[in-house]
Amino acid sequence: MKNFSLKTMCAALCALILLSGCGSMNNTAKGGLIGAGGGAVLGAIVGKLAGNTAVGAAVGTAVGAGTGAIIGRRMDKAAEAAAEIQNATVETVTDANNLTAVKVTFDSGVLFATNKYDLNAEAKKNLREFANILKEYNDADVAIFGHTDSTGSDAINDPLSVNRANSVASYLKTLGVSPAQIKNVEGFGSKEPVADNSTVEGRAKNRRVEVYMYASEAMINAANNGQLQ
Repeated sequence: MKNFSLKTMCAALCALILLSGCGSMNNTAKGGLIGAGGGAVLGAIVGKLAGNTAVGAAVGTAVGAGTGAIIGRRMDKAAEAAAEIQNATVETVTDANNLTAVKVTFDSGVLFATNKYDLNAEAKKNLREFANILKEYNDADVAIFGHTDSTGSDAINDPLSVNRANSVASYLKTLGVSPAQIKNVEGFGSKEPVADNSTVEGRAKNRRVEVYMYASEAMINAANNGQLQ
């Protein structure tokens, strides 16, 4: 009986994960599904497969199905707005609270010259558009992560990734994004590749700055109370 229950639970979790990643479902539906059937363990599993468990406000209250659906709908709108930005790759992912978050990736080759962390003119144009979205969705918290390829040593790549993340954060603040909205700015050097560093194409994908928009505690509370539009 014990083995049957474990298998049943695993099957249910797998089905939930597969459904939450289904292309035919929008994030409102995904948010409701995850909010209804989720939990700390499922959140970690989904986060590793489809998101980033490092982002997400630490909340002490339960997040119900209705809350997940409401936040999913709001994040759908934010993702649609971000998708209009040139040179930005936009994905919806799952945060540490099992809620829909928006991941916006900027190619470092578009933002910076080789081995530099000064933003170029095209980068500033793209970030101006993005800043307007962050100000519109100012109830979303923000995390900014810098990454490099594996060329060079950690002594070069680690501070370069930090400096690039800080450059993006600093410029967004000069455009009116509240410093309180930007919760985390980090650099990971070459430690978190998303592609094969042995190829030119792979290294280009690994040189990036990722910006996450995720539900703040205030947004979660507003959704729980039926006050989030």
